[in-house]
Amino acid sequence: MDVQQTSRFTVIPNSKAVAADQRAVLLEDPGFGRIHTDHMVTIRYSEGQGWHSHMLGPREPFQLDPACAVLHYAQEIFEGMKAYRLADGNVAMFRPEENARRFNESAHRMAMPPIPEDLFLEAVEQLVKIDAGWIPDGEGSLYLRPFMFASEAFLGVRPAKDYIFCVIASPAGAYFKGGKKAVSLWVSEHYTRAAPGGTGAAKCGGNYAASLIAQAEASTHGCDQVVFLDAAEHKWVEELGGMNIFFVMEDGAIVTPPLGTILPGITRDSIMKLARNKGHDVREEPYSFAQWRADAASGKLREAFACGTAAVVTAIGTVKSVEGDFTIGNGDGGMVTESLRADLTGIQRGTVADPVNWVRRL
Repeated sequence: MDVQQTSRFTVIPNSKAVAADQRAVLLEDPGFGRIHTDHMVTIRYSEGQGWHSHMLGPREPFQLDPACAVLHYAQEIFEGMKAYRLADGNVAMFRPEENARRFNESAHRMAMPPIPEDLFLEAVEQLVKIDAGWIPDGEGSLYLRPFMFASEAFLGVRPAKDYIFCVIASPAGAYFKGGKKAVSLWVSEHYTRAAPGGTGAAKCGGNYAASLIAQAEASTHGCDQVVFLDAAEHKWVEELGGMNIFFVMEDGAIVTPPLGTILPGITRDSIMKLARNKGHDVREEPYSFAQWRADAASGKLREAFACGTAAVVTAIGTVKSVEGDFTIGNGDGGMVTESLRADLTGIQRGTVADPVNWVRRL
């Protein structure tokens, strides 16, 4: 066994790694989330000992006790981030420090131990470096999934005393099957994603599990994604099943729902900064579904788009609900959406100047 040692990590290269020619075939059409790289990072936490057993080794299953706390009380959080092949051939990540910060905010909300941000970043970078051959060419990327779960075997209702932090990776193509085309949305009438005081701002698996039935409902209506309204009045637009949402008005102003019950997306924050730099008036304010429909009908609303790490920036074309359907603009997106997408992806891939040091080269 070829065991190596870095400053903190024991490194065991995967002796059964996928051969380069087989990997090339897989990368021709990686899809999203269905192919995985050769390695994973694991770090363990024990109360009284802190973080220990830093390991970079072959990707393999966990062996869990049936009483493992995460299986019963869902103490689990995760992040989504990407590594890119730059125009000069080097590899970089986009604002990973923000992922580290948000990961610990989620940990705090779920009564889990924070992981030092430098350790989070080192863990992700270690995995990217050893599996850099899995980064697809062209517009593909390497999707990174850091996550943490309660691993203590205990059935009492309290925060666990033992945890496992892990990072896995998956080469990624387009998130939506249609690529860049405008997507369709279903407005959920019966389900909500979050409420004041809840876990909507935390990136925990339970939020996504709760959204699956609404997403399934959207699919039955022929829609790509579900959009949720607020839990209190069922009136205000909040976010999609796994993405934030923006509205582009006829005067160039851009509106997005305020934080509080929604996830503070890193792509969301980046889009807001880029739009302001381009001269747009960007406002975080409540926007009702009724107003959305009226503005689309009058032409006051010119474009709408969803954004997130996986979906990047994706135009919204059609909105469906029990009250009927409506189309935004020409149904295909618009110049503002495409311009912001081009700026964002250009910075991520090193083809557009990075004025604020968002790109972290490895």
